[in-house]
Amino acid sequence: MTRSQGLPRTSRSDVPSPRVLGLRRERAVEDLEMLGWTGPEHTSLLWTLAAAGSPDLALNNFVRLVEALRAAEEAGDLPEPDAAHPESVAAAAAAQDGVDAGQGGTDTRQGAARSGQQDAAQADASQIDPAVGVPVGQVAQFTDAKAATLLAAVEENPNFRRRLFALLGASTALGDHVVANPGTWVDLAAPMPSRQEMMDAMLAAVGATPVDGAGELTFKAAITGSEADSALMVAYRNLLARVAAIDLASTMVERGHTPPKALDFEALSLALTDAADAGLTAALAVACSTVYGKPGAENEKQPARLAVLAMGKCGAQELNYISDVDVIFVAEPADARAMRWAGEFINIGSRVFFEVDAALRPEGKRGALVRTLDSHVNYYRRWAKTWEFQALLKARPMSGDLELGRDYCEAIAPMVWSAAEREDFVPDVQAMRRRVIENVPADIRSRELKLGEGGLRDVEFAVQLLQLVHGRTDENLRVSATVTALRQLVDGGYVGREDGQVLIRCYEFMRLLEHRLQLHRLKRTHTLPEEDDVQERRWLAKTSGRVRSTDASGNQRSLVEQLESDVRQSALQIQNLHRKLFYRPLLSSVVGMDADAVRLSPEAAKRQLAALGYESPQRAFEHLRALADGTTRKHKLQAIILPSLLEWLSATVDPDAGLLAYRKLSEAAMDRSWFLRLLRDENIVGKRLMFLLGTSPFLADLLLNSIDSVKLLSDGAKGPKLLDREPAVVTHSLVAAANRQRDPDKAIGVARALRRAELSRIAAADLLGLMSVEEVCVSLSWVWDAVLEAALQTEIRAWEDEHQTNAPATISVIGMGRLGGAELGYGSDADVMFVAEPVEQDGDGTNGAEAAEGKKDAGVGKDGVDVEKTGVGDSGAQKQESSGDAAGSDASAVDPLKWAITICESVRRRLGKPSQDPPLEVDSNLRPEGRNGALVRTLASYERYYSEWGETWELQALLRATWIAGDKNLGMRFLRMIDQFRYPAGGATAKQVSEIRRMKARVDSERLPKGADKNLHTKLGRGGLTDVEWTAQLLTMQHCDKKHLRNTSTLGVLREMAGEELISEADALTMREAWITATKARNALALVRGKRKDQLPGSGKPLAQVAAAAGWPIEESQEFLDDYLKKTRRARTVVDRVFWGEDIVEDAEGSEFDHMDQLDWGADHHPEDSRAFGIGDHVELDKVLNSDMLDRDWAADRRDEVVRAFRGRRPRL
Repeated sequence: MTRSQGLPRTSRSDVPSPRVLGLRRERAVEDLEMLGWTGPEHTSLLWTLAAAGSPDLALNNFVRLVEALRAAEEAGDLPEPDAAHPESVAAAAAAQDGVDAGQGGTDTRQGAARSGQQDAAQADASQIDPAVGVPVGQVAQFTDAKAATLLAAVEENPNFRRRLFALLGASTALGDHVVANPGTWVDLAAPMPSRQEMMDAMLAAVGATPVDGAGELTFKAAITGSEADSALMVAYRNLLARVAAIDLASTMVERGHTPPKALDFEALSLALTDAADAGLTAALAVACSTVYGKPGAENEKQPARLAVLAMGKCGAQELNYISDVDVIFVAEPADARAMRWAGEFINIGSRVFFEVDAALRPEGKRGALVRTLDSHVNYYRRWAKTWEFQALLKARPMSGDLELGRDYCEAIAPMVWSAAEREDFVPDVQAMRRRVIENVPADIRSRELKLGEGGLRDVEFAVQLLQLVHGRTDENLRVSATVTALRQLVDGGYVGREDGQVLIRCYEFMRLLEHRLQLHRLKRTHTLPEEDDVQERRWLAKTSGRVRSTDASGNQRSLVEQLESDVRQSALQIQNLHRKLFYRPLLSSVVGMDADAVRLSPEAAKRQLAALGYESPQRAFEHLRALADGTTRKHKLQAIILPSLLEWLSATVDPDAGLLAYRKLSEAAMDRSWFLRLLRDENIVGKRLMFLLGTSPFLADLLLNSIDSVKLLSDGAKGPKLLDREPAVVTHSLVAAANRQRDPDKAIGVARALRRAELSRIAAADLLGLMSVEEVCVSLSWVWDAVLEAALQTEIRAWEDEHQTNAPATISVIGMGRLGGAELGYGSDADVMFVAEPVEQDGDGTNGAEAAEGKKDAGVGKDGVDVEKTGVGDSGAQKQESSGDAAGSDASAVDPLKWAITICESVRRRLGKPSQDPPLEVDSNLRPEGRNGALVRTLASYERYYSEWGETWELQALLRATWIAGDKNLGMRFLRMIDQFRYPAGGATAKQVSEIRRMKARVDSERLPKGADKNLHTKLGRGGLTDVEWTAQLLTMQHCDKKHLRNTSTLGVLREMAGEELISEADALTMREAWITATKARNALALVRGKRKDQLPGSGKPLAQVAAAAGWPIEESQEFLDDYLKKTRRARTVVDRVFWGEDIVEDAEGSEFDHMDQLDWGADHHPEDSRAFGIGDHVELDKVLNSDMLDRDWAADRRDEVVRAFRGRRPRL
């Protein structure tokens, strides 16, 4: 027959063309002609073929099967039907009496599911399962397995061909199996095999017989080795093919037929588990004969009592087609032979069926493969982790000595159901789930059915957590299967009925897809095909029973689009499972939501809160009552949004503090209608807010007094609104808003409020990972700049308004330290110096202040100002202002310098007033002569001081000086003036380098607070901020002729040094990483503690809080600390080489060498010489004690001690 004769060419024919059938293979037409399926009478058959997952694969496998049958017939190798269906072995059947009852007592679902299978086994071809819509029982009986019989059955029996084509078009691996064993096609007409039938078939395959005096499922096989492997594989795949044919037929959508429903998930997973149990029991028999000898052999020995416990999905009797089977062994005695028996069992099972894994045993892969029951119990009592008890939820005696297995389950059950009382229960469970998600490669995360977000593991983790929490008091929850457990949670009132049903439906759909993916090639997988692999996705859509529908716009979806839509919808519903399973019931226990909502008792609600990470569940419950228990619209809105908020809050490091902060914030926002609406309408706002409240008490307090900042947590057209504001705009807005107030106190109040809002914005962006460390520091510095500008302008304007005249002098504010370098942290003070210049000059061209500088007598300071008369020191300025003569009663007679001192002191005093905001301390102690020096100096006065009396450390401090507020022209003149001192021609002298190193040695030796750990101190510790900054500053002073180094930023200087090849790129990177890490950690301390704190906690919850604020996962607090220690240790090595000019040396105890011992203090040095550091008197000592290079709190407490140390210690030479 020619191709043109065999198939009609016109579209009018009733016979569908190969293309319409989905046949793309070149040989498809020839295959159809060979089979004779070309006439109108075969139309129904052809449409069934087209409904297969892959029509090409189904047709090709069918042709191969026909050819294999004909070849077997010719060779006489085709088995008779009776031989193809061996009856149960009598001895095995006798040994099985009562086994089902012995194994099924722990799970209420087993009896019902097995009963359904037995009923199905009795069904004939006319019996249809109403829940499925297709036959699940026997659909045909055959007298032989010949090719002609097969062809007739396919043409005449729609139910049989449905099963056959469904299997051959979905599974390459099982199609190959049927072709390789052609006589087994008749099995596909049989009903779903029962557990007993499976056990009989597998034991018969290896000729297994019971072991006298051994456990219920302990057998010995008649064959071993490769012969046994082959027999087991064929028998097991025969069973899988029968199960898969019925399963696949239940999701096969034929043209013109009502779409069927998938085979009951629990019945299918139970059948797959029964097949695995039967196969592994036969494998155990082969292993027993291998180790203890075959039945009747001369070397035969009595085996030990060995129980095989199934774990995971196999233990819960919800197995996949291909899945790792986790096992645990219990033996009496646990001797070497028992160990070998278990090992052989694992090897055989893994070779023949699937991966058999014993890694869940005590101590994992490092632990003994086989233990006695007492050894197991002792381990779980003393050393087991939380995850091990969670895994034991699924433990089930599977094979071997079932009585010993049941003893094991009874012994560990009390420990399993008390696991939720363990102190580390909640963080352990949460950390385990996070690790699972994080271990999924990013490129496949969206295609992960099992491990990704919204996947199967999300449901399983949540259900297990609820079981462990409430199963302590409710024994009905002590079941192992996920779906059964969900039903019990619904029946027990722990989960809403509708919510439970939705989750079961989504879970079973995801499992259906997982089954189909595994059937394709009988490979363990749970990853959807690539998005661009349309052919594979279409195959999956067809085999999973997807039906086309229309989208919201009325457009017809393709099968692939329908599949993708269903997956997205199910994943989204599963992603919400925590609020469905945990939080809605909590809210319903507080306030009645709807008639069908589950309502937990107060005690159950508190147990659930404790399991969700709340250390004070009673207080948390009270907060929920306060928020949601009421009849107002706000209470109702809270009841709606709180489930989501609680879910996000429970993932933070301190949900107790976060919930309290949210309650306070809600009460403070009572009159802001937008607040709850924003949280209801924009999930991202609620999610971010809960993270911030549960992570940073510092930010929670800021938000409480800056509620409008919550609006910035949403996203705008360009991204997060937190990043919408430019620093220059912030500065302008703050200064402009303060200037609109004529009263200085009100103006400062406005500046404080805007600073509070800006701090909130910066801290939120920092915690959410939207800003780098450099950006945070620059932004914080700009805020301080703006506050100082606003405060200075306010004070000057107030004076001018009062006196109706212009200011007598211009004032410029010079930023020093971290403020000058734009590297401020949350807890940093503002280090500044004030410089002023009169705006009017005397007739001789000089001003009064400059004339006064010529005086040099006992009562005059270095800058030429009489301390007693003008009060230029801190105490003097306060005394003068309090006397009422600070500004002078006659404006025309005001001394410009006195006026400037009064103005600047007023700025410091007004900003430093106690308030609910973070402190605004303006620190001017880096000025000449420190606290005892003039608060304000003229440009000439500064120049004279630095040229005649400036110490090396003061010149070093000038490296970070920059103009930040006030008169810019004056500020720039000041900077140009000090360049001669901080950037001297030729760089720092050898003497200056030595002095810097001596000062650094003393800092390292004595500045660390008593009891502090030098490894954990972010500022003064090993490789911390001071180490890096002093190294950068020393190199700058040595090489200041290189203009690129004239940068106030530490990181900027490090970049330029590497560019100038003063240090290597590697060294610059090492110090940069250490500085960023230490700054990040120091900022995190402030965000958690609410004040400046420099020492990291060493362990526990305090460390976890700081790690979380620094952007690390809660469970990785130790990794955060290790990272900090590693980076600072490496930086210290660079500092020792670059700053000190030496490689690191360690003493016998491992501590770093004391650099003070190496210093040359000079030949004329003696213990009484108080100028060892260039300190000539107490005034000079104050400069050191109050410099940015010293911890001021420590210095103030120990001033006398330091003085004695300076004067009494002889450095070791």
